[in-house]
Amino acid sequence: MPETEEMLVPIDMYLKSGIHIGTKFKTKYMENFIYKTRPDGLYVLNLQKIDEMTRIAAKFLAHYAPEDIMIVSRRENGWKPVKMFGKLTGATIFAGRYPPGILTNKELDTFIEKKVLLCTDSWPDRNAIKDATKIGIPIVALCDTNNQANNIDLVVPCNNKGKKSMGL
Repeated sequence: MPETEEMLVPIDMYLKSGIHIGTKFKTKYMENFIYKTRPDGLYVLNLQKIDEMTRIAAKFLAHYAPEDIMIVSRRENGWKPVKMFGKLTGATIFAGRYPPGILTNKELDTFIEKKVLLCTDSWPDRNAIKDATKIGIPIVALCDTNNQANNIDLVVPCNNKGKKSMGL
């Protein structure tokens, strides 16, 4: 991102939300997004990379109609932001446990067809990711420093465990 380009969100708002605070663990894939390690061992994500990947994800999702997007959040701290996102955009949401097969098993009463999956954490949302992978739809995931990026098409690095950062 060029130095002169403004960020989507003011830096102080990013910092107040804690979106840049990672965990004490890191995966090989997420190393690319880490800015530094704090003295207490927590990894700090690079704000410019967070902003850049958020822009890319937003442009990518804008190519889909809201009714073609499914958002999944198994973690409770993501339920409120996911519900609000669904309400504002019209996207389908799953806040809580995602029942496997919803995207893949046409025999289920709850079967739905979607064209893209957005998940808030690749580990607890792994059932939705498995289903999306089976049918070949793109997957966008919010990933912290400890997340694997297997089968993820687009990673948005962020603190996906904090209520404030998830709300942002």
